[in-house]
Amino acid sequence: MLIDTNKIVSMTEANQNFSVVAKQAEENGCVVIFKNNNPKYILLDISACRLELPKSDERIEKAAKRKISQAKWL
Repeated sequence: MLIDTNKIVSMTEANQNFSVVAKQAEENGCVVIFKNNNPKYILLDISACRLELPKSDERIEKAAKRKISQAKWL
């Protein structure tokens, strides 16, 4: 995993200066928080996430139809 060194903060820094770390996450999209010299947490700016669900998800419709058909046989 490649991590931009500008996005790394220590757990101690995150605990003591959370508002500063949150501002870094806002500016960079995310911050990786290290604990014991290992990446442990990611602080993610929600606007950088941009998850969108499709308006019509066929998988959900298929699963619902399957459950309905199974219920008819009970």
